[in-house]
Amino acid sequence: MKSSTVRRACVSIAAAAALTGVAACGGGSAGKGQAEGESEGGGALNPLAALRTVDDKTQDADSARVDGTTTMGAQGSMEMKGGLDWSDGVTGNLRMTFTDGPMADQMQQAGDTTIDYRYLKNGYYANMGDKFAAASGGKHWIEYDYETLAEMGGAAGAALKNQMQSSTPNQTVKMLLASGDVKRVGEEKVRGVNATHYSGTVDVADLTAKNANMDEKAAADLRKQLQDAGMTTEKIDIWVNDQDLLVKKTEEAKMKNGEFSQTVYYSDYGVDVTAEQPPADDTVNVKDLMKQQPQQ
Repeated sequence: MKSSTVRRACVSIAAAAALTGVAACGGGSAGKGQAEGESEGGGALNPLAALRTVDDKTQDADSARVDGTTTMGAQGSMEMKGGLDWSDGVTGNLRMTFTDGPMADQMQQAGDTTIDYRYLKNGYYANMGDKFAAASGGKHWIEYDYETLAEMGGAAGAALKNQMQSSTPNQTVKMLLASGDVKRVGEEKVRGVNATHYSGTVDVADLTAKNANMDEKAAADLRKQLQDAGMTTEKIDIWVNDQDLLVKKTEEAKMKNGEFSQTVYYSDYGVDVTAEQPPADDTVNVKDLMKQQPQQ
């Protein structure tokens, strides 16, 4: 297997893992608006006040099943399905299928277009399949521990580490709160469930500055990455059920290589989600894997 193929596949795996359920820039502080509980015309809570409740309720729900699709411009598209738990760090299982584009080609050459991910507190693991194992000493799993990612990627790796460790569904709600630009669209059905639709546009560079979960260096590096990708604003829509829980979110943004879009559904809040570390003798750390591949 060519080293360049393995390297590109490793990058694709890392990029996909960062898209499990939230946007690239993550949390932030609440935006300006009416005080919580203050009503607008008609007696209903204003959108910012309502979303503060959604933020709290979704955070407190601890776990959920997730499924969705992501398109990363010319790089291709992917589908994901599984479960995440955020009661004590982010853990869970997701199955990601790369459906088209260069990323799918890279994954097919390196192993398989369907990858099983396991997320643990120390990092995440990707099962690359039998084809990859045959060319890597019989090991199916690649380990991406957060400390190694931070070490290998500098500020970019530190940003990814921080992002993955705080990737909860309500981060999208936090983004809307931080932007302060939110409107209530109306009542709609989401997979047969009554839901309230909210919409807003966020300045992604501004949000990285407001992100309380990132240090200044990591935030600056993430801003540069977003600027290099051509991503300046992002349109976010969320749908909330009558229990103030997020049931759907969409994100759309323009990039230099095309349109970024993601749709994710959340269901079965409170579901039991477990994730076990793969067997050590069936796992290779990404750092060790890259060392094994000769430079070209």
